[in-house]
Amino acid sequence: MLTILSAAVALLVIGFVARVLTRPDSFRVERSAVISAPADRIYPLLADFHQWPRWSPWEKLDPAMQRNFSGANEGPGAVYAWSGNKKAGEGRMEITAAEPPRSLEIQLEFIRPFPARNRIDFTLTPEGDRTRIVWGMQGRNNLGSKVMQAVINMDRLVGGDFDRGLANLKELAEGPVSGDAAARS
Repeated sequence: MLTILSAAVALLVIGFVARVLTRPDSFRVERSAVISAPADRIYPLLADFHQWPRWSPWEKLDPAMQRNFSGANEGPGAVYAWSGNKKAGEGRMEITAAEPPRSLEIQLEFIRPFPARNRIDFTLTPEGDRTRIVWGMQGRNNLGSKVMQAVINMDRLVGGDFDRGLANLKELAEGPVSGDAAARS
């Protein structure tokens, strides 16, 4: 009986290791939404990190989260660092490229709960009087992230947050204009 149990455990371990080793070397998570607002109304909400607390799905994870803004006020060189509870973690974002009001690229670095470096991109495409926004994240899978992805689906893990963020962004961009949409809150 012990031999059968040992063989079953060994097969499970071998199966798990095989699953880990067959995970891809990179990943991409992407969501999109159509917002009834022009790109030049949406873009400032992305390019100015001071605006992110108004729509980002992660901002409410820790009401006491520490935020630090540095570098440029918006666009390339703007930096947003945060440190919060276990849910919010700790990390840093820096806008690395921008083509207002069409696209934005951000280098994202997680420090905890686990280290990771990913690239975030936003693409805004006019569709008549509306704008299609695509929010993507891509990165390399090291051994640790391959192990994690063997049990957790990255698309489901992050994709739901992207959907919530886009819904928040849609509500904000389609809402009444109170002064300049890029005004600091």
